[in-house]
Amino acid sequence: MPKGYWVSVYPAISDPEGLTAYNELAGLAVRSEGGRVLSNFGRVVAHEAGMTERVVLIEFDSFEQAVAAYESESYQKALVALPDGFERDFRIVEGID
Repeated sequence: MPKGYWVSVYPAISDPEGLTAYNELAGLAVRSEGGRVLSNFGRVVAHEAGMTERVVLIEFDSFEQAVAAYESESYQKALVALPDGFERDFRIVEGID
């Protein structure tokens, strides 16, 4: 069964400290739903378009688990904690079996 991944790219973060509440709640939700953080704002080497935005990569045992985790009550509470003016590109992606 193919794994599922959350991929988040943060084009602009005007208030990094404002993400504290979201990060705490989201971390708890991800772990409780079986997610494993593979990359969390680590270094980025940019090619082609040259964009070095912050990236978060989270792995789940299946695509369905990744979708269910996003839809979970605990993660929906985390989303409410995102600060105003916050921008990200969030995707759930199915891996290759």
